[in-house]
Amino acid sequence: MARVVVDVMLKPEILDPQGQAVQRALPRLGFEGIADVRQGKRFELEVEGPVDDAALARIHEMAETFLANTVIEDFTVRVDS
Repeated sequence: MARVVVDVMLKPEILDPQGQAVQRALPRLGFEGIADVRQGKRFELEVEGPVDDAALARIHEMAETFLANTVIEDFTVRVDS
């Protein structure tokens, strides 16, 4: 079985309050030097059969219609080796 990873992140122009909360907390926890934090989602899909162009196209469609809200989020699809 192959693994395909879909990473979903808020678009750069969209406010990320969770990322901002993490970024503000880091210095209080002793982690200095972090200028910005953006939080996202990661989906790991175990694919039955070969991960060919057709399978990747279907996963891309899945990400676009179900895994990501494309109004406010961007996503990438990649095969994990």
